[in-house]
Amino acid sequence: MTMYALIKFVHIVSATVLFGTGLGTAFFMWMSHRTGNIVAIASAARITVRADWLFTAPAVILQPLSGVLLMRLVGYPATSSWLVVAIGLYVLAGACWLPVVALQLRMHDLATRAVRESSELPSQYYRCMRWWFVLGWPAFAAVLAIFWLMVAKPALW
Repeated sequence: MTMYALIKFVHIVSATVLFGTGLGTAFFMWMSHRTGNIVAIASAARITVRADWLFTAPAVILQPLSGVLLMRLVGYPATSSWLVVAIGLYVLAGACWLPVVALQLRMHDLATRAVRESSELPSQYYRCMRWWFVLGWPAFAAVLAIFWLMVAKPALW
């Protein structure tokens, strides 16, 4: 396997993990939230946070590293319009993802406390969930747009 093929493989797999884990955990979190079952919500939040640390975080690091290596190997200028937009979208997705991780941690803490105290979820949980839901949409849209840019490599300007 050539260096190019290896780096491209890592780039594609990490992109797949990034998107797949994000979509899977978002679905899992949202569906558990919709049940209203506090034990299920606490469990889903715990697993989602763990998945973000085990899968999403490494993929977030591998993406730009492998991307820069590919760019250099292939000779794409860093000023290529599709690449500039893809990097901007990646930054946007990250700017959404970082608060989402903090929100997931907070929701896990709030749900776990509610389970321990046999109480209802506090209003702060629902505020966190609204922000989590809102921030997820631009992040996913950005990642989908990045996939398209990486495949099509259009001249945008």
